[in-house]
Amino acid sequence: MMSDFRSTLSKLLLGILALLLSLQAEAQPRVVKGPGTDRGLSTNQPVERTDSGDLPFQFSDKDPTRTRVYTLDNGLKVYLSVNKDEPRIQTYIAVNAGSKNDPKETTGLAHYLEHMLFKGTEAFGTSAWKQEKQILEEIAKLYEEHRNTKDPEAKRRIYETIDQKSSEAAKFAIPNEYDKMLSAMGASGTNAWTSKEETVYTNSIPSNELERWLRVESERFGGLVLRLFHTELEAVYEEYNMSQDRDGSRVWKELFQALFPEHKYGTQTTIGEGEHLKNPSMFNIEAYFDMHYVPNNMAICLAGDFDMDETITLIDQYFGAMTVREKPRYEPGPVVVPSRPIRREVVGKESESVMIAFLAPKPTNPEN
Repeated sequence: MMSDFRSTLSKLLLGILALLLSLQAEAQPRVVKGPGTDRGLSTNQPVERTDSGDLPFQFSDKDPTRTRVYTLDNGLKVYLSVNKDEPRIQTYIAVNAGSKNDPKETTGLAHYLEHMLFKGTEAFGTSAWKQEKQILEEIAKLYEEHRNTKDPEAKRRIYETIDQKSSEAAKFAIPNEYDKMLSAMGASGTNAWTSKEETVYTNSIPSNELERWLRVESERFGGLVLRLFHTELEAVYEEYNMSQDRDGSRVWKELFQALFPEHKYGTQTTIGEGEHLKNPSMFNIEAYFDMHYVPNNMAICLAGDFDMDETITLIDQYFGAMTVREKPRYEPGPVVVPSRPIRREVVGKESESVMIAFLAPKPTNPEN
């Protein structure tokens, strides 16, 4: 039964993607001001809240799931799609930033930050935040010193101090508290992924735990705490080592380097460079979070058993207070269209395979 439900949810999420495309294609998508109304206003006309406080939303006649798209006052996008087959809700919190937004001197940052979002906040995951915070600030400065030091012996001594300070900070950390909180709600599929374009956090929760989930997630995305940074670095570096042993990962890297020799798609990978992972910057990670994890650069997507009007009110209650910030300008580098076919060969231990890729226009280009 759960597999059927997940299949239905997958179709619903595909419906959300179809809706996004249809909203781009339609000259006059519908905008309604609240439940039960159909005003047929175009998106370029201002739409105010109704007297009852209902948020306006968009939907497309071409979308069979009737997904509603809301935009909160702080710019947060919300996609709601109802499926009453099971009393559960599939949740996605998406950030419109990925490894393409990594600083070139600390690649792998977006992926590492994804890991950090599971380590707790000032409110949970710690037994004594004030004491822990002081030590974490010292560790951040030491990592910066370590990254900017060239002498191997000096780097070794700094790293020993980082190791010592990390052990002190770990005494205040409560490991896996976020996962335990979600498990107590009956959540499943608690996970996340990072790609070149996006970082997405996912859960499947019981319908009656929606508000508690929103409370926890608004706390999680409301501020970054780089707890257990030192030990998690080992896990991320192990992921890097595994990627070096997989022929598929190596082929994928080679392909992007060939197609995008001057664009960030090809000049940096999601997992990052080994040297950068050995010399991380907690300051850069905090700056990345402050720049990109902002409501006008994020979306919440829910598909499952819930009441749309009650749900958007709750989301506005818990996420509506997030502060808007100007998004940084993205400079990816030029895309160089090859004048002839490019062939690359990777020698590995696995069986032979072929990957063929083509540069294509943007999705909005009619040529597609």
